[in-house]
Amino acid sequence: MEALCLIVPCYNEEQVLPVTAPLFREKLSELIADGRIAEESRILFVDDGSTDSTWRIICELAEGDSIFEGIALSRNRGHQNALLAGLTDAADHFDITVSIDCDGQDDIDAIDRMLEERKAGAEVVYGVRSERNSDSRLKRCTAQAYYRFLSRMGADVVYNHADYRLLSSCALRELLRYEEVNLYLRGMVPLVGFQSSTVEYVRQERIAGKTHYSLRKMFDLALNGLTGLTVRPMRLILIVGLVLLMGGSAGTIATIVLKAFGLLHDSVWILLAVLVFLSGLHLSATGLLGEYAGKTFLETKRRPRFVISKRTGQVGKER
Repeated sequence: MEALCLIVPCYNEEQVLPVTAPLFREKLSELIADGRIAEESRILFVDDGSTDSTWRIICELAEGDSIFEGIALSRNRGHQNALLAGLTDAADHFDITVSIDCDGQDDIDAIDRMLEERKAGAEVVYGVRSERNSDSRLKRCTAQAYYRFLSRMGADVVYNHADYRLLSSCALRELLRYEEVNLYLRGMVPLVGFQSSTVEYVRQERIAGKTHYSLRKMFDLALNGLTGLTVRPMRLILIVGLVLLMGGSAGTIATIVLKAFGLLHDSVWILLAVLVFLSGLHLSATGLLGEYAGKTFLETKRRPRFVISKRTGQVGKER
C-alpha cells in the first residue's frame, strides 16, 4: 500500500483554509479506511509567504491532527515555486503525491480515479477539466487559445490541465532533476515521460475568499510557459523577417520603377504605414528576444528557487 502526500500551496487563504482543510482530511481518511492508501499518508500545506493568518491556521491544524503538516517559505515566491517546495519536501518520504489548489475548486473526489489509474500502472495522472463554465468568457477563450498556441509552438502540454495531478515517487524524482529557475510545472511534467493518464473533472466555483491570481500573474505564467518550453517563436520571427525583407525589397524596386515612369505621385503615406508596421514588428521581436535573454540570465545565476523558513514538524522524520 502506498503512502500519499496531498500537497496544497497556500497564499493568504485565511478565509478558505478552515473550510477546505476538513474536506481534504475527510477524503484522505476515507481512502485510508478503504485500504487504498497507507496510514502514513499526510496533507502538506505550503505557505507561500502569506501576510494574513494562513500560517497560524496551518499550525493549529497540525497541532490538532497529525495528518496535517506544513512548511512556510521565507517570502512569497509564487504558486509554482511553492508547489515545487512541497514536492521537494515530500519526495523522499512518500510513494505518491497529489497536488491540489487550496480554494476547493478542484474536485477532491477525482483522487479516487487517479488512484485507479495509478493502480493500473500510470506514473503520472493529470487532472483535466472537462469544461470551463466556471470561468469568465474572456478567461475561457484566452486559456483555450493559449493551450492551442503552445501546442502549435511545439510545447508538449496537456490541454485544460493546470496543476492538479498525481506523481509517483519515480516520476517526481526525475522531475526534480530539472533545475529551471523559471518554472512552468504543467509543461515540465510531460517532459519527464513515463506512463501517464488523465482524469476528467468539473472545476467548481471558489468556496470562499477571492482569487490571488491576477491578470499580471496569469500573463507572467503564460510567458514563462512559452519561453521556457520552446524556441519556435524566435524561429517564427526569423521567418517573418525574411518574408518582410523580400517583400520590402520587391516594394522598393516597384516604387523606383513606378516613380521613373511617373506613375506614382505621392508615396509618403504608404511609406509611413510601412515604417510604423516595421517599427512595431522590430520592437516586438526585440522584446521577445529580451525575454529569452532575461530567462537565460536568471538561469545562469543558479539562485535558490525557494527557501523554507518554518515547518510545523519534521516532515517524514519517522517515515
